[in-house]
Amino acid sequence: MASFDDDLRLAHVLADAADDIALKRFRALDLEVDTKPDLTPVTEADRMVEETLRGVLSRARPRDAVVGEEYGKTGNSHRVWVIDPIDGTKNYVRGVPVWATLIALMENERPVVGVVSAPALHRRWWASLGRGAWTGRSLSQASRCQVSQVAKLEDASFSYSSLTGWEDRGLLNPFLGLTRSVWRTRAYGDFWSHVMVAEGVVDISAEPELSLWDAAPLPIILEEAGGRATDLRGGGFEDGGPLVCSNGLLHDTALTWLNGGPTPVR
Repeated sequence: MASFDDDLRLAHVLADAADDIALKRFRALDLEVDTKPDLTPVTEADRMVEETLRGVLSRARPRDAVVGEEYGKTGNSHRVWVIDPIDGTKNYVRGVPVWATLIALMENERPVVGVVSAPALHRRWWASLGRGAWTGRSLSQASRCQVSQVAKLEDASFSYSSLTGWEDRGLLNPFLGLTRSVWRTRAYGDFWSHVMVAEGVVDISAEPELSLWDAAPLPIILEEAGGRATDLRGGGFEDGGPLVCSNGLLHDTALTWLNGGPTPVR
């Protein structure tokens, strides 16, 4: 049976392969872009990355199941590899370097290994259960991730992706309430908002709706860095639901604002 260390090394092998493919097609003049049924873009690079990673997994972990954004689920196991070949496809299509491959291993629906690899930013973040969270270029060139110690909301930096998702869910006013209560807001967006919480340069991040592959590696990276990653109720992330990440100290207060704000004292 593979150990978490073996699985983490394999996840880095997968990330290396993904980086190689995606970087070669990034800003390519002949990049092919299609539209999926949900009207979001998908590129040939998305498909090539996922096909390649599935091929590696079929040889290295033939008994494990795989869930990917482009090709769904294959296999049936309590061990499931979750792949988002390119998180931030709209950035990728426009030539913005904020995109990444997201890889996670889940055991009994709990993430035990997570890797976020952003080669155009020359950065990677990863974690495995009980071994801490790390950032760097490789396993041998890494520094420990640790969330910030900011304890007051008025001193906090808050990052998100966009306003439209919050508006679509009828949560725009609570979201704006949180933005008005913090020191600073920036829309770094997608995976980047959340991994910056893990490394302590942002204090809170939140998204109103994420698919499993958009979020799978993030909870273990945040938790191993000393933070929290939950839904709006403070429970575990569920496919298609919201994700709120924080340094832990600010988490309950952030959830209070996103659920409608503090109750006025009468």
